[in-house]
Order: sequence, then structure tokens, then C-alpha cells
Amino acid sequence: MKTRLWGTRGSIAAGGANTIRYGGDTSAVEVRTAGGQLLILDAGSGLRPVDTSGAPDRVDILLSHLHMDHVQGLPFFHPLLDPEFEVHVWGPISTTRTLRARLSRYMSPPLFPVRVRDLENVFFHDVVPGRFDIGSVEVHADLICHPGSTLGYRLIEEGRVLAYLPDHEPAFGSRVFPAADEWTSGFEIAREAHVMIHDAQYDDLEYQSRVGWGHSSITHLATFAQITSVERLVTFHHDPAHTDDDLDDLHDRLEEISEGAVVLRGQTGLTFDV
Repeated sequence: MKTRLWGTRGSIAAGGANTIRYGGDTSAVEVRTAGGQLLILDAGSGLRPVDTSGAPDRVDILLSHLHMDHVQGLPFFHPLLDPEFEVHVWGPISTTRTLRARLSRYMSPPLFPVRVRDLENVFFHDVVPGRFDIGSVEVHADLICHPGSTLGYRLIEEGRVLAYLPDHEPAFGSRVFPAADEWTSGFEIAREAHVMIHDAQYDDLEYQSRVGWGHSSITHLATFAQITSVERLVTFHHDPAHTDDDLDDLHDRLEEISEGAVVLRGQTGLTFDV
């Protein structure tokens, strides 16, 4: 699976610089399978520039949850308005409203001029935690610790495993972290993944005043990567208040304390094979 980051939830330029090295778009990750399928993880503003040329006539978008930074790019994704494409949108099930109904509240006037009901080539799937298949990809979804109904995804193709936990607080609710495997949020999604894309929002001091917000400190991230025995760790969901220099310092610290996993610094345009 060839994977490319299009939106990592951004950073700000430091010292009056006019470029941003880590990127300013919100969450979107492109996955191209060995068989040519196109899967996209989340639909933040990074979704808009995803190049669908040369792609098959079907695109699958897997939403981890419906917070604005993960869906705001969806109305501007051009295949939605192209009848030659079939777009399948997958997202966490709710006890009150369907995924289609929930997204319709955003994609309708006065927030957006085109209504979901007018998109005849778009299909919505409410995801119950468990396994389902998209073409050659075996997908496992499970609820993870983040406010609201939030899914982590485990994608498997030809024995290669990509874990995606963009908004995740693995230590929340634990008196001691790490807890037992079966009590650790996201453990089965991440277990022995070849690549894990994971929330890396806070340094340890910041996290102390943000417990329960649904995001990870870098120390908890390093511990989570160690106990799940992942091979490569891609940082994600950077705090938009952090400068590029802040993120450099955070990654330097993460590399110091990580044991086992190779750390890849999540930046817009980062491309890697799983």
C-alpha cells in the first residue's frame, strides 16, 4: 500500500517565515493498493488536492469521526460531482442518526449549496466495529478513546498492515499506563502494524492540562508504539498552535524515547510504502 499524507492538521510558520514545513491542511491520507484501489483516510481540507487521475472509477473514504477538521474537505472533493466516479463514504455508526443524515446537516444550505440528496454517485456506510472488506483490503475498525464516536482503522493487504489512529488518547482512564493489553484503547488496531499513523499532538507538559481532550502526549505515544510492537511510527494530528520549530523539538524528543519503532515525521507530502 503506497501511502501519502495530504493533511496532518498543520503547523504555523515561525519567526515571520512565509513557508510551513509540516503543512497547514487538516487530516487526509491517501492509500493506493497494489491492485490500484484508492482509499482515503479522513476528509479534512487535505482531501481537496488528492489527485484521482489514473484512479479507478471508485473511491472509498473512511472517516474516523465527524469532527470538523476531519470532514471539512468532503464537499470540495471533485469526484462527488463527477458521475463517472462512485464514491463510498464510511464512518462510525450512531444510535440516533445515520451517517448520511449526520453529514447532510453539514452538506446543505446555508453551510453548503449542494445537498447530499443531489449526489447520486455517493454512497454512505455506517461502520459497526469489526471487519469488512473493500476490494483487496481487509479493514478492521474499532472504537478508540476520543470524544464522540471515533474509529481507529487497521488496513491489511497481502499481509502488510497499516494502522490509523489520528485522534487518540491511549492513556485516558488508566491509573497506570500502560495498562493490560485488553484495557488499552486501540491496542488491537495497532498491534504489530508495519506502519502506524498516530496522534502526536502534545508534549508532556501540555498534556497535563488537557487530559480527557482525546489526544496523546509524545511519551504516551512512544509507550503505545512500544507495547503494540509497531515497526514504523508516523506522527499525525499536530497541534495547529505549534510552530515548525516546536514540532522539530517534539520529534527530537520522541526519537530519543522511542524504543523499537522507527519515527517518521508526519509532513504534508510524506510518501511511504507499507
